[in-house]
Amino acid sequence: MNILSTEKQEMVIKGLVEGASIRSIERMTGVHRDTIMRLMVKVGKNCEKLMNESMHNLKCENIQVDEIWCFVGKKQRHLTVNDNMEELGDQWVFVALDADSKLIPSYAVGKRTYQTACAFLNDLSERLDNRVQLSSDSFIPYVNAVEQSFGMNVDYGQIVKSYEAEPIGAGRYSPPHVISAERMAITGNPEVCNISTSHVERQNLTMRMQMRRFTRLTNAFSKKLENLKAAVALHFAHYNFVRVHGSLRVTPAMAAGITDHIWEIKDIIA
Repeated sequence: MNILSTEKQEMVIKGLVEGASIRSIERMTGVHRDTIMRLMVKVGKNCEKLMNESMHNLKCENIQVDEIWCFVGKKQRHLTVNDNMEELGDQWVFVALDADSKLIPSYAVGKRTYQTACAFLNDLSERLDNRVQLSSDSFIPYVNAVEQSFGMNVDYGQIVKSYEAEPIGAGRYSPPHVISAERMAITGNPEVCNISTSHVERQNLTMRMQMRRFTRLTNAFSKKLENLKAAVALHFAHYNFVRVHGSLRVTPAMAAGITDHIWEIKDIIA
C-alpha cells in the first residue's frame, strides 16, 4: 500500500464507494485484494476522524433516525458459544439524517440494543446547536434513549408501522408490506405532519447499493468488525463531502454550511 500511486489509490476508493466488491476491484485495477483491504481500513479511519471533527455546532431542524441490518462473519443464528458475540453475528448501523440538507451528522455501528441507541443519540445530541424535531420508528429503546440524551430539549415523534403477517412456507426475500402507519408525538411538541423516516430509509437503500458488503444473499459480507466500521465511515464521508446529491445539486456538507466546495476522492484519502 505504501508504494501504491495516488492514482491507483483513487481508483480503488472510487470502486469501493460505488459498490464494487474487493475482488472485482482487484480484477479492474490489478491491486491485490489484501492491499485493497489495508487501504480501505486506513482511509476509513481517516474518514471516521473527518466525520468526528467536522460535525459540530450543526443547525439542523428535522432529524430522522433509523437502523440498518448487516452481519459480520456469520449470521446471529450460526454463532456458537466460542464465538466473539460482540464482534460477530448481526450488527446494526444506526443512522441520523437531516431531512433538509440530507447530511449524515452521526452514526453508530453495534448491536441493536439500548446501549448502542444511547451512545448513538448522545453523540447526535452533542453535535447539534439547537432544538430539533426528531423522528424514529417504534424501536422500543428509543424512548428512554432520547430522554437520556436530549432530556426535554427535543420535539420527538415516532412513526409506528403495522405489517401484514408473513406468509407460511418458503422464506421471503423482500420487506413485509406496510398496512398502516400512525404518527405519535412522544416528547415536546413535534409537528405531526413532519414525523417521518422516509428520507433516512432512502439512505438505507443508498447504503445497500453503494457498499457491496451490505448486499444480501452474497458472500461479500464483512469478515471483521473493523472492516465494517471502516467501510461505513468511508461511505458516510464520501456521501457527505464528495457525492453531489441529486435533489440538492450540491453535497450535503455544502447544503449544511460545513464546506463551500465539492470535495474530491483525494481529499478523503489524505
